[in-house]
Order: sequence, then structure tokens, then C-alpha cells
Amino acid sequence: MKIKVLGCSGAEFPGHRPSSFLLDGRILFDTGSLTNTLDVRGQLKIEYIFLTHSHLDHIMGIPFLADNLIFEKKWHPVNIISIPPVIKAIKKNLLDGSIWPDFSIIPNIRKAILTLRELKPRQSIKIDDYLITPYRVTHSVPAAGYLVEDNKRRRFFYTGDTGPTEATWKQIGGRQIHCLIIEASFPNRMEEIAIQTGHLTPRLLKREISKINPMPEKICLTHLKPQYSKDVKKELERLNIKNLELLEEGQTITV
Repeated sequence: MKIKVLGCSGAEFPGHRPSSFLLDGRILFDTGSLTNTLDVRGQLKIEYIFLTHSHLDHIMGIPFLADNLIFEKKWHPVNIISIPPVIKAIKKNLLDGSIWPDFSIIPNIRKAILTLRELKPRQSIKIDDYLITPYRVTHSVPAAGYLVEDNKRRRFFYTGDTGPTEATWKQIGGRQIHCLIIEASFPNRMEEIAIQTGHLTPRLLKREISKINPMPEKICLTHLKPQYSKDVKKELERLNIKNLELLEEGQTITV
């Protein structure tokens, strides 16, 4: 599996792009950096978008993608997939026609640019050689991470935004994660606000990793807040976590 990192920042600043991970050019996880990194040709290849939660920095590419595709002759419907509360939030707040056209009924209700699909936690969907399953994580709004397994039983798990959790790792239960894409947004001194808003610090991250059995083969860190990235990086170095890699926008993760 090859995952292109379109964006991996915890905020949008010059030189920093919000979360978006592209698998095989056609399956996208979150849309924070979708339309400001992929040209129209790349956007046309996308068929499935899995959303971790409904916060703006993870969904902001959806309306712009739909607007770009509608003017192309060879567009196809794009499937927006997530757990029920996220899909309901998208329908109510993003695709209600008030702040942007409702592309779930454009150009018509039978053949719309966007198709919204609910996937219950722990309910798997098969796409080509991949089995994709959402697992609830701990955040300030309903949220899910995604476990992706290919036909060779190679797996990656993308948490999206998460705070400390027990249930997630228990539910995944004993399966080898070959690549864990997990966040650490704030430095240790901001642990209180991290927990309050459903995020991790380096110290909290280490505790989360200790809950995972077996240990992930590779740990890729995402969602650092640019304002605190220097402090977070220094604290991570001191923790000496095995096989930890800080992601960079534009790189490709091989699983």
C-alpha cells in the first residue's frame, strides 16, 4: 500500500496544510488539503472519501471538489463515507444549500456529484483489494479512525483526531498494525486542553502506544499544531519512541 500525504498539519498556515491522505490515487481519508494540492486530473480520480469527523479542517475540500468536478465532462459520483453522526452533520451543516450548493442533489437527485453513505462503527466495506473498517475514537465530536487491510493482510490505522482512548485499541484487538498514523497536536504543558479538546501530547501519545498489542511496526505522526511544532518535536525526541516518524506533506508512506 502506498499512501500520499497531501496534508498532515493541525492547522492551516503558509507552508502547512490540514489532514488529507490519499490511497492509490482514488481513496481519500479526510479532505483538508484535497483541492489545494491535487490538480483537476487528480481530483477526477477520487471515488471514495472517508471522513474521520466533521471539523472544518477535515472536510473543507468537499465543496470545492464538487464545484470543480461539475464543470468537467467526464466526472463521476464521489462517495462520501463515515459513521452516522458525521454524515448527518455534513448533510445538516455543509450540504444544506445555505453556504454552498447542495451537490448531493446536483445536477439531479438520481445522478448527483456527491453520494453520502453511513458506515456503522466496526462495519467493514470492501473496495477492490481493501477492507476498510471504522472504529470510534475519542474526540470533542463523534469521530472514527479507519483500519485498512489489503489482500496480503498488511494493515494501517489512521486515527484522525483523537484523545486518550481505551476502547479503540481493545476493539482492534491483537491484530498487527503495520503502520499507525496517529496525532500529537500539543506540547506536554498543554495536556489539559489536549484532553479537553480530544487530542494528544507526546506524553499522552506514549501512553496510547503502550496500550497497543502487538506494537505497531511503524508509527507516523500527524496533526502537529505549527505554533508548537518545535516543542512537540523536542519532547518526542526525549521519549525515544521506537520506529516513530514525523510526517511531511508530499511524502509517500509505504505499508
